[in-house]
Amino acid sequence: MSLQSELMAKMKEAMKSKDAVALESLRAIKSEILLMKTKSGATEELSKEEEIKLLQKLVKQRKDSAALYLEQNRKDLAEPELAQVDIIAQFLPAQMGENELKEKISKIISSIGATSMQDMGKVMGIASKELAGKADGKSISNVVKQLLA
Repeated sequence: MSLQSELMAKMKEAMKSKDAVALESLRAIKSEILLMKTKSGATEELSKEEEIKLLQKLVKQRKDSAALYLEQNRKDLAEPELAQVDIIAQFLPAQMGENELKEKISKIISSIGATSMQDMGKVMGIASKELAGKADGKSISNVVKQLLA
């Protein structure tokens, strides 16, 4: 089932159950898909990779917003953002655990012969491509820093 058809089904469910947070999240995804489709040079359908990038972007935006709200002691504004993160994350592939992530990045580091923080760019480039959709960039970066330090 494509992301759009799955999205429409979830939107119908959210409307029937009067779940405002879910509906808002799903509409945000739909809006971003439409924006990507109408970009100049865009193809008719989004590839799986483009869909994953789009979803990750939406999750990151909401996590960043929630972090800002929590910094300012606005838990009332952070909670809806975090609720939207949970809803949007349903459409992403299962995320890797920290141990599995360390294992994969260790293999990448040894395969390219990285030894210091100067090699971080090389490692990040390969790791980001290989682990796209399975882990977010921030956690990949943190693990690379730990292993190269």
